[in-house]
Amino acid sequence: MSGSDRKIDIETLTRAGLLLQLADPTLPIGGFNHSGGLETFVQQGIIHNAVTLKAFAETQLKQNWLHNDGAYMSLAYTAATEHNLNALISLDRQIGATKIARELRESSYKLGIRLLKIFAPHTSAAIVASYQAALTAQQVRGFYPLVFGLLAASMQLDKAAALQAFYYNAIVGLITNGVKLIPLSQMAGQEMLIELHAVIAHVVIASMQPQQQQLGATTLTTDIRAMQHERLYSRLYMS
Repeated sequence: MSGSDRKIDIETLTRAGLLLQLADPTLPIGGFNHSGGLETFVQQGIIHNAVTLKAFAETQLKQNWLHNDGAYMSLAYTAATEHNLNALISLDRQIGATKIARELRESSYKLGIRLLKIFAPHTSAAIVASYQAALTAQQVRGFYPLVFGLLAASMQLDKAAALQAFYYNAIVGLITNGVKLIPLSQMAGQEMLIELHAVIAHVVIASMQPQQQQLGATTLTTDIRAMQHERLYSRLYMS
């Protein structure tokens, strides 16, 4: 059977489109305003070329996001699939406690709330409505990884694919900001992204079942640089 003769599965294509939109770095939620402490690293000369930016990106993937945002996104996906609002509320409190830097904490729930506003009106999933009610009642703050996992589950997206999209979105944002700040060429950024796909794949596999004893483990230097950001002489980003 030739490719042109194969039956096109509209539902599968629609879900793929939703996943692309959910992970689109250009979504109007304000992500482009945040560097997550990267701007401080660059101004201090710690990250100053493609080599140091790539090393930082790998560290974020393997040692930070794997045990933090990626892990929480995975756990939120599972909780939403099980229609477990109490688990989502508990995760919200836990992620709030483990995000030490105020700048990172505030940026996360601001992005999450805006993401929810875009997609919530287009899903009939009861768990999304329950989460919105909890948000209105101030039982949760709406952290971005939790909202991403919640929405991915409500859209019945494949968990591994959703995790890959989540990490891709994060790494594209980091590289884009690094290219602007250092600065580097757009080609250098794309080459870096290609080289990091294998790293993303390994992190996705590790994130399918997060290790509870590692949850919240972080790179303290990133937290410190995020805290220092508001005192920089000049700033392009909010965090």
